[in-house]
Amino acid sequence: MASFDEKALARGGDQPDAEMIAAAERVAAVIESGGVASARDAFADHDVTIIENFAPFVFEGRGAVERWSARMRAHLTGVTALRHTFGPAQDFSRAGDEVYFSLPTNWRGLKHGRPFVEDGGWAFVLTRQDGLWRVRGYGWAVTGS
Repeated sequence: MASFDEKALARGGDQPDAEMIAAAERVAAVIESGGVASARDAFADHDVTIIENFAPFVFEGRGAVERWSARMRAHLTGVTALRHTFGPAQDFSRAGDEVYFSLPTNWRGLKHGRPFVEDGGWAFVLTRQDGLWRVRGYGWAVTGS
């Protein structure tokens, strides 16, 4: 686990770079695929925690990503043409090889052929592994539909 110092935490005015946003995009791509695309390059290889709006709500510990993937596929049953857009990143902080930021997110698609829109926020914690930013944890919150 990374060690944190107050100076690192105080540098919150920056923005995540393109590689960091790409980590969030990789998770969104898995979801847009209906949950069938591989989540391997999106998530860290250990200590992952995911908070979602579908049961069991918290996915953590060994096998968290695999359990999340299976439940995400079930959650997306009947959903097609799913697409997302991100708003500007908020509340960026960095401490060594870990970063935090939140992304306003808009999802649009069809659920059983009917259009839907879901607005929310994603809070991400990324960690640097093998030269790539990967999601160590995220929490999803619906803010409107």
